[in-house]
Amino acid sequence: MSETISPTLAREAAAIAPRIDRPIVLVGLMGVGKSTVGRRLARLLRRDFVDVDAEIEHAADRSIPEIFEHHGEAYFRAGERRVIRRLMDEDHGVIATGGGAFADDETRALILERGIAVWLDCDIDTLVRRTARRDNRPLLKQGDPHAILRQLKEQRSSAYAEAPLHIMTDDRPHEATIAAILEELQTWL
Repeated sequence: MSETISPTLAREAAAIAPRIDRPIVLVGLMGVGKSTVGRRLARLLRRDFVDVDAEIEHAADRSIPEIFEHHGEAYFRAGERRVIRRLMDEDHGVIATGGGAFADDETRALILERGIAVWLDCDIDTLVRRTARRDNRPLLKQGDPHAILRQLKEQRSSAYAEAPLHIMTDDRPHEATIAAILEELQTWL
C-alpha cells in the first residue's frame, strides 16, 4: 500500500533535511513500525534507508530465526552490534534497528554518540496485532505474545527512554508518525 505524502510534510522535510548531519536511528520494540516508517522517512528526506535485521541476514546468509536457533541470542546481539557499527561508519540516512539493539549498553552508547536516536513507541495490543502478521519473531515463539511483549517493554523502556526523541505510533497513519518525527527533530536540532 502506497501512501501519498502531503505537500506540507514534503516542505517540512525539505527544510529540515540540510540540518541533519548524522543518521536517524529508529529504535523500539518489534512491530512498532521502524522499518515501514523508516523507509518513508528516508524517501521524504532524500536519504537512503537501511534495515539492520536485513543487513544481518545478508551478512550471515541466514534468517534471524535460524541465527537464534543455531547460535542463541548472545551471538545474534554481538553480530547486530558489529553490523550497526559498520552502518554508522557508512553514514546512512535512516537506520531501523532490531527491537533489542538499543537495550544493549554498547550499541546504545554508539547510537547516542553518532546518530539521532528516535524511540518509536506503541501500546501492547497494537504490537500484538502487528507482530502476528509475520512469523519471523524468535522471541515471540517462546509463549504468549502479549505477555512477552509486555515483559520486553518493561525490560527495555528505560533503555529506550535514553533516546532524545520519543514518538508514539499506535494506530495512526504513517504520515502522522513521520510528521511527529519531523516536528521533534525540528525542536531537537
